[in-house]
This record gives sequence, structure tokens and C-alpha cells, in this order.
Amino acid sequence: MRPRIALPADTLDEATNIINERNAAFAPRPAVEAIVKAGGLPVILPSVDPTDVADYLPLFDGVVFLGGADVDPTFFHEEPHFHLGKTYRKRDLFEVELLKQSVASGKAILGICRGLQLINVGLGGTLYQDLSEDPDARLKHSQAAMGNQPSHHVTVLPGSMLSPLVGERPYVNSRHHQAVKDVAPSLRVTATADDHVIEALESPDSDQILAVQWHPENMYKHHAESRRIFENFVQRAAKRTKTL
Repeated sequence: MRPRIALPADTLDEATNIINERNAAFAPRPAVEAIVKAGGLPVILPSVDPTDVADYLPLFDGVVFLGGADVDPTFFHEEPHFHLGKTYRKRDLFEVELLKQSVASGKAILGICRGLQLINVGLGGTLYQDLSEDPDARLKHSQAAMGNQPSHHVTVLPGSMLSPLVGERPYVNSRHHQAVKDVAPSLRVTATADDHVIEALESPDSDQILAVQWHPENMYKHHAESRRIFENFVQRAAKRTKTL
């Protein structure tokens, strides 16, 4: 059986004349295609009551926490600051519980952009609500270039899970205005930008969690480094398929 990969959905909140599109749950097509190309079988999960998470667990072997709205700062005990963007608390509640139960049950986990931030917060870390609050941040992390093009380099920790996938100095895309501040106790930093903004987090003692601040799903078609991130993730999920 191909590894089943859960994709927690975003919610369409734009005005629409089509009634079935109002508040529709969706997963980004590039992420779906990247999982399929890597050998996984995507399973899209809408944001429902967190008490339903336990019933979802048997349906998947790995989970990708994707991009989207800002994480509600009350999850890391802060009130909203002036530059906080749009949030969606219902999604946060569902995904934090999905994360915690996925970690506890040994699922393979990949985080992308907001997904990295959600993982860090869900495991006890904090965020800069906007990079203007980070005294060291000086690079343009919300690129004006096309989203499938790289815009800045990151430095990857040798010996990390990420290093053999992307090398030690990959050129990545960047579309975020929040960033990790305090790292969750169960994670370690494995990549940073030149202004010290955190660009990747991993589990320190296992291969369970890998999260990146950029968007490899938008670059996988033309960049082998991005494809390897998804291939590694599906392989990690496949190991769970055999053991769970």
C-alpha cells in the first residue's frame, strides 16, 4: 500500500457567487501533486472539531502541515500585535491537536512555511508575529519574485536530516512575514537565513519531524532539492506504514 499522507485543509474565505465554494476546504494543488509524484496518496482533512482528530489517525501514515494564515498568537500566550495578519482560529485548534496526536502516535511529519510555525507553537515554542519585531531580520522574506523562483540562500546544519536533501547552501523561495522566535524544547534548528531567521526545524533524536520555512511544493518540478524533501517525507511515512 502506498503511504497515506494527510493534508490538513485551508478554508476559502473569499467572496464567491458559487454556494458550494463558500468556506470550502481545500489543499494547494502543487502540494497534492508533489506528494503524488513522491509516491504518496494524499488524504485531505477539513478543519473540524479537535475532538474528531483521534478518528482520523488510522487514515494516514504521515501529515504535511501547509502554508496559510498567521497562527493565532494566543496559542503562545500573546495578544495580537499591530502587524499580525489574517488568522483562522478554527484551523489552528484542529491542527494543533492533529500535531500533538500525530507526534504521540509516531506519524511522519513535514511542515511547510506556516506549517513550520504551527509545529513550533504546537510543541511549546513562540513566534515573531511580524519580522519587524526581530532585531536581526534584514532580508526580504516575502519575495516580490514569482513564487516558484528562489530568492535567498539558507545555511543548513551539516549532519542534519535536511542536509543530504538540499545541500548546505540551498537557494530557496520565501513568502512569510512571521518567523520562529523561541524554539520548542523538542525541536532543533537545522537551517537559518543570513540574517539568522530560522529556516528549518527537526526532531533532534529521530526522523519524525522535518519542517522548512520556504515552499518546496512550488519548486519541486524544476528543483531536485525540493523533490528530495517530499521523497524523504514519503519514505519516512512508508516506514510507519509497515510498523503501525
